[in-house]
Amino acid sequence: MVTASSPDPRRWWALAALVASMLTLGFDMTILNVALPTMARDLGASTGEQQWMADAYVVVFAALMLPAGLLGDRFGRRRMLIAGLGVFLAGSLAGALADGVTAVIAARAVMGVGAALVTPLALSVLPSLFAPDERTKAVGIVSAGSTLGLPLGPIIGGWLLDHYWWGSVFLVNLPMAAVGIAACVFLLPETRDPASPKVDATSTALTAAGLGALIYAIIEAPTRGWTDPLVLALLGAAAVLIAALVLRERRTARPMLDMTLLAQRGFLFNALAATLVMFVLSGLMFLLPPYLQAVLGHDALGTGVRLLPLMGGLTVAARAAQPVVARFGSRAVVSAGLVVLAFAALLGSRTTVDSGYGFTALWLTIAGAGFGLSIVPAMSGALGTLPTDRAGSGSGLLMTLRQVGGAIGIALLGSLLASAYRDRLDVTGLPSGAADTAGESVVAAHVVADRAGAVDLVASANSAYVHGMGVAMLVCGVAALVAALLAAAFLPGGLRGGRPPAPDPAAPDPAAPDLAAPAADARQ
Repeated sequence: MVTASSPDPRRWWALAALVASMLTLGFDMTILNVALPTMARDLGASTGEQQWMADAYVVVFAALMLPAGLLGDRFGRRRMLIAGLGVFLAGSLAGALADGVTAVIAARAVMGVGAALVTPLALSVLPSLFAPDERTKAVGIVSAGSTLGLPLGPIIGGWLLDHYWWGSVFLVNLPMAAVGIAACVFLLPETRDPASPKVDATSTALTAAGLGALIYAIIEAPTRGWTDPLVLALLGAAAVLIAALVLRERRTARPMLDMTLLAQRGFLFNALAATLVMFVLSGLMFLLPPYLQAVLGHDALGTGVRLLPLMGGLTVAARAAQPVVARFGSRAVVSAGLVVLAFAALLGSRTTVDSGYGFTALWLTIAGAGFGLSIVPAMSGALGTLPTDRAGSGSGLLMTLRQVGGAIGIALLGSLLASAYRDRLDVTGLPSGAADTAGESVVAAHVVADRAGAVDLVASANSAYVHGMGVAMLVCGVAALVAALLAAAFLPGGLRGGRPPAPDPAAPDPAAPDLAAPAADARQ
């Protein structure tokens, strides 16, 4: 065991192993942004199937992140970290070799298992490697590894799609994961915490089943209708399963999900703000690539480059947020960030087919600033309310809620888009089969139009997609505005003229927002 008095001389090399692991996941969080329109064309994937390609990863990630962390505590963090990277590598290989939508969805679920193992463990080993005076710097370096992958993913993914087939965006993960495994094997010492709670298989199953039923219902609703018996049954099942999870966790002496933390006003409303931000961010990342590729006509690489204003605004605002919080207080900054986000979403809802990229770049930059200003103080505020002995369970619950917000954002906003698009699309004169195909997505409509020589269909599909995107953006704007009002009314004032409460050094860095929401990979 490493102590402050006898630091491990290999600790900085071990940190490099963790950076390699997080860079692999950070890269994958956004590399698929630009791939799903191409995959939709080549695989014939409908909007619902594209949503599942994104959400299979996020739902599994959210359901398994807490038990994965506990497995590492009990059986060895280094061992589980290596296992997680191995599972992620296997899922990536399966995705690259997949020949159909179902195979891609299964591969994404496997990758979610790997990511769930890697994410909590990469940070939980830091206290055993670094003394408190070095730990904050170490957390920042590891988090930077994840953050660095965010802007690089769309650009490299776009370049790969312009030169190779869509499976190359999975294949690129293989050498990165292999480097991470080798670095962990040779550089990372083994650590354990035998006193950690046992993995509760029942709670894990309830989490996965409840989330899966909820997401499936939301994705199927635009096609079947919200009053369809299957949709209603799934929503009812989701409510029962999640209620059973809450009751079980409340009665457990050492729960995986410490629900009692939600009774603390500061934790609850900061967590809700962070979850809402991930809801909007993940949904937005789902809407944009088809608009940039199909409607505006950019290639995959051009699409990746044109997502940079969002990443740039987010990164700059995230780094600037803490000094602003020190001056004005966390409640003011979280509320202001959500108002900025609401303004950007409402501005984005005014996009038309003829708006052009300049207008899009404007509201994307503003949206990124809103994300960064709100997510950092919300995360810090939530973690800062936790006593030391509950920092681990609290950060785990917070990260799980964020993943759930991202999954629901993909499902709900994607479903709103699909419904509005299908209602507005004009398929007059097309055979029924071609009309059904065109209604699946804007990419499919372009393929049908090319084959049938239907120029009017392209214009109608573009207009319908932009209309659907506007509806989804309007919902984002209203949700962000409501969240801003709740934050202003109920969040504690926070510190003014000083530093906000410091989160647990082993907790995730709030300045490194994860898109697994994945944002995480959520695109149409």
